Amino acid sequence: MAAYGLYTHIASNKFRSMLLLAGLFMLVYVLVYAGALVAEVVINGNETVVYYLRRALHDLIVAAPVATIVAAAWVVIAYFFHQSMIDAVTGGHDVTRQEEPRLYNLLENLCISRGITMPKLKIMESPALNAFATGLNPRQYSITVTTGLLNALNDKEIEAVLGHELTHIKNGDVQLMVVAVIIAGVVGFFGELFFRLFTNFNWNSGSGGSWSSGSSSSSRSSSSSSDNKSSGGGAVIVIIIAIVLIVVAWLLSQVVKLALSRSREYLADAGSVELTKDPDAMISALRKIENRGELPGATSAVMELCVDNPREGFADLFATHPSVQSRVDALVKFAGGHDPGPLPPTEETDEPEAQADPQNAPPPLRHGPWDDASGPAAPPPLPAPGPSGTASSNPAGNLMGPWGRH
Repeated sequence: MAAYGLYTHIASNKFRSMLLLAGLFMLVYVLVYAGALVAEVVINGNETVVYYLRRALHDLIVAAPVATIVAAAWVVIAYFFHQSMIDAVTGGHDVTRQEEPRLYNLLENLCISRGITMPKLKIMESPALNAFATGLNPRQYSITVTTGLLNALNDKEIEAVLGHELTHIKNGDVQLMVVAVIIAGVVGFFGELFFRLFTNFNWNSGSGGSWSSGSSSSSRSSSSSSDNKSSGGGAVIVIIIAIVLIVVAWLLSQVVKLALSRSREYLADAGSVELTKDPDAMISALRKIENRGELPGATSAVMELCVDNPREGFADLFATHPSVQSRVDALVKFAGGHDPGPLPPTEETDEPEAQADPQNAPPPLRHGPWDDASGPAAPPPLPAPGPSGTASSNPAGNLMGPWGRH
């Protein structure tokens, strides 16, 4: 499906995303097939590879309805409770106009200009600079912003970030990402379940497993080497195939999920510029957020929904977001923005060192006759004696202080 403009890119991206989600759901059945292979070996460990493959295929056909029901139930539970689970992990809470008038008004103005229903607004108490949107329908849509983002960004930059998240909602990215995380969770659950079953079987096999038990060792010793290859060797090969299927299914689920996330950030940045008409604000916001968006208590699934995810895998293969530099380059090239360049890392001032260096310290301030930070105070000047040898009673010349001479 060719894409020539912003909206055709959005439509093409949705079409590819549906195909990827369908393939992601098919990985559940791949894991069921791998589990059937392990089960057949446990039941009978003295058969050929072809026998195990055929029996596992029959088991898959029988178990497919059950697997579909379990996966659908998982999706239904996450549909109704995913926001509660995310809030429990991040600590986000709803806010009103009275509590956050600045943020609330910015979001409301953007929604009015776009003509969409205003999502719920949530605040997360964290010094990190990040934000994310969640929800599967208009009644569930919400945008969560960290307190660190509110403190570090100005109004135009916050407006750009809110436009980024609103674009995710408008384009349907939020629904697809939540569903992808849910289905990837199903794949991970089945993969871990079957891997644990295999691990338990592997440990028990030494003390009496079906295909490596001590009772069958005598029969294997009396059989020929060709029989060993066609029986016990077949079980080992099938176990290896099952392990490979489990690992490949899990890796593909992660790759599909990351592909869905990475392909949508550019469109969300472009949608924010289209909404705010200010590419420089989006670029400035990205530069301030860069490498400062790590949410300490958030899971990887939550970080994949954020404006920026600083967590990266080896060789950038498992990075859920494109780099900030590539996103900024796209905004400069296609939106005409100006890149100020990466910001220097924040440096915290070391107060003990500052106090230990008297040359760089400001001169002390004297607030009274006893308050002197540099040392003992000089004695107050005495008034000039009058003609009679006594001190002058002129108030203007009395510089001794409010309590007289010491």
